[in-house]
Parts: sequence; C-alpha cells; structure tokens
Amino acid sequence: MGKVRTRGATLLLVALALVCALAGLAGCGSGEGAKVTPANGEALRVGVRSDVVGFGYLNEGTGKYYGLEIDIAEEMAARMGYGTVEFVTVTPDTRKDMLANGDVDCMVACYSIAESREKNFDFSPSYYTDASIVMVENSSLVSGIDGLKGLTFGTMVGTNTAPQLALKLTESGFTSGEALEQTEDHSMTRFDNFRLVQMASYQDLSRALEAGSIDAACMDGAIAHTYLNADRSILDYVIDTQEYGVATQKGSALSKPVSDAIQGMLDDGTIAVLTDKWN
Repeated sequence: MGKVRTRGATLLLVALALVCALAGLAGCGSGEGAKVTPANGEALRVGVRSDVVGFGYLNEGTGKYYGLEIDIAEEMAARMGYGTVEFVTVTPDTRKDMLANGDVDCMVACYSIAESREKNFDFSPSYYTDASIVMVENSSLVSGIDGLKGLTFGTMVGTNTAPQLALKLTESGFTSGEALEQTEDHSMTRFDNFRLVQMASYQDLSRALEAGSIDAACMDGAIAHTYLNADRSILDYVIDTQEYGVATQKGSALSKPVSDAIQGMLDDGTIAVLTDKWN
C-alpha cells in the first residue's frame, strides 16, 4: 500500500481528510432520493445495528432484534401510524449510502447528530447522549491517556471518532497535532506521539486490541460495553460526547413526523422508561 508524505500538514487538514474518507462525506451527493410518504398500515423500513448489545442486537437463533433502539423504532412507527416495522441491518460503513439510496426509510442506529451529517440528512431530536471512550487491555498496564504516548490507537472506518480523537489529543497537549505520514486510503496516520489506525469493524478492533496490534480501541461507550470484559478497562478520558438521533433523507416527508414522534416520546417520558429498561 503506497504512502503519501504529508510532513507539515495541519491538524485541521488531517481532520477534514479523516471526516471525508471515514464518514463517507467526500463526493457525496445532495442527499435527495425517493421520498417516502407515511400511510396507515404500511411497513416502516428502519436501519438498525445488529451488533450493539443493549441498543440494536440481532439474535441469530430467534431472528429477532433487541435493544433500546429497537424499542424506540417500534414505538415511533406506531405513533406515526405504521402497521409494522421492517428492521434492516446497517453498519457504520454502509448506513449513509443505504439511507441516501432509499434502502431504508430512516435510521435508528447509534447515529450521532453532527454538523457534517446534517448537510445530507435530517435528524430528530436526540434520544440518547453517549461519550466516545478509550479502552485498553489490563495487561498493558496503561492507566491513563499519557501512558499511550508513542503507541497505536484504533478507531472504526465510517465513524467520527478519528477526527474527534486527533482534535482532543491536541487540545489536551498529548500531541502537537502535526501529521507526519499518512497512507493513501487514510487507514493509518502517524503523528508525533502516536499512530492512528482505521479498521473495518468493531470486531476487528477488539481482536487487534487483544492481539496487541493496537494499544487502545476508541469507540462510543454504548458500543464499547459490547466488547468490554474482565481483562479490559475504560480509561478516564472522554474523547467527545455524542447525541444519537433518528436520521431521515434530507427534505423527506418522513422528517417532521419522525421528529414529532421522538419529541413526543421525550416529552411523555417514554424514552426515559425505555432507557431505564436497557441500562
């Protein structure tokens, strides 16, 4: 894999490159697509995660999805007049295109509300607040963020964690923020005091952490708990906070009904009850 030398590049340029390459924003279209008009009795196709315990998890034995976001999607659809919900598995790497192309009507998939994403999609009010964190193996004896200087951080492709991490480490004085080297596909960026590696899945991140090919795995706290065990710890270091919202196509006929349903669930305490159920 070829490498492009970028000595002297600023953190801002690197962060923008990471956002474009990893969150799928580079060359993205207008976000317009087939508009979906709600009607009583129809099935609402909802993009959900299948691998996040407590939020969206597919039980292969029963073929059913379970979790907070599954319950939220079902209640939301009922309030909007839909007869059934058709759950469709999405991943951080596929969710943007699946929603833009109309493969799903909306997404309730640990999808954080971000200014860059709001250019392409509409979002409901936030139904959950999370924080992106840093997880390490106990055997590393790393107990704080400074113990990771000179080591390798791993994040997942298609998320906002990579640029957020680079910015936070710079703001906290961990690094100067200068990128010294970067692969053409942005899968690896070397800074002065650490390396940042992008991987295709959270399972890959977990395996790499166990094998020692990365020294820290960075992801949303909700997702991290799926891979947390007695041999791992979460450092006392918050990369950034995340607000999860339901995403719809930009300008879709679904955008207002979705937002109204979620706001109603917030106002009457339904979201709080469901959150307590899954905590």
